[in-house]
Amino acid sequence: MVEPAIEEIAAIGAGAMPILIDKFASKSPRERHTVRKIIQKIGAPAIPDLVTALTHPDWHIVNRCCWALADVGDSTVVEPLQKVSDHGRWMVRSQAVTTLGKIGVGGAEQTVQQALDDSVGLVRKSAAVAIGRLSLAEAIPELVHVLGDDFYGARMASMEALLKLDSSVVTTTLADSLNSDNDFVGDLGCRVLGELASDEAMDLLLAQTESPDPDRRAHAAVALFKADPEDLCGWRDAIIEAETDRLTRLKIESVLRSTE
Repeated sequence: MVEPAIEEIAAIGAGAMPILIDKFASKSPRERHTVRKIIQKIGAPAIPDLVTALTHPDWHIVNRCCWALADVGDSTVVEPLQKVSDHGRWMVRSQAVTTLGKIGVGGAEQTVQQALDDSVGLVRKSAAVAIGRLSLAEAIPELVHVLGDDFYGARMASMEALLKLDSSVVTTTLADSLNSDNDFVGDLGCRVLGELASDEAMDLLLAQTESPDPDRRAHAAVALFKADPEDLCGWRDAIIEAETDRLTRLKIESVLRSTE
């Protein structure tokens, strides 16, 4: 009888929203997901009540209303979500930024980019994901900076976002950042260039195989080999033979064996 009940409640429409929003305070994940499913079915008529609830004193409800707006939100919810993007609870900030990325409408660019500077790593991760969804090319320099983030999730999300943006701008920006004092920036930058696999990216990687840092040489070589698995450029043997550090050479050869 669950599905028929869901349909009947959804048929009530906006009139059911006050009770549904109160149910977002439930400690039961099943109940919360059921509420979200009903709100999805109600659709746009649910928006006014969800937006009003963004000022609710219970941050759990605010967070879950942001969550629900990802399913039914439109351009009218951008400003209310921006207002909670600096909420005292990081979970709300994270969900607000995530929702802004998911609804994919203009007006949220500055808010999303500012979230890259949040004090909490998971919020920075959410911001990087949202930037990729919104295709914010102007955020490329900031994303490259986040490649050096202390939080693994933010670094990985930034790398994925860069791969969704203008490859020529990404390559040019990385060219100026590969020799950053932050090793993560250069190492993950090599991975991004390997995924892009353009002529310019390959040239940058080839130059990094001569870095004084053995770890950087390993990252660059691995990225080159993955970008050119058939060794069409004929660099593979020369790079391996030129490598003087035994551990670095072992890393490179290990990757080669795993791809054969």
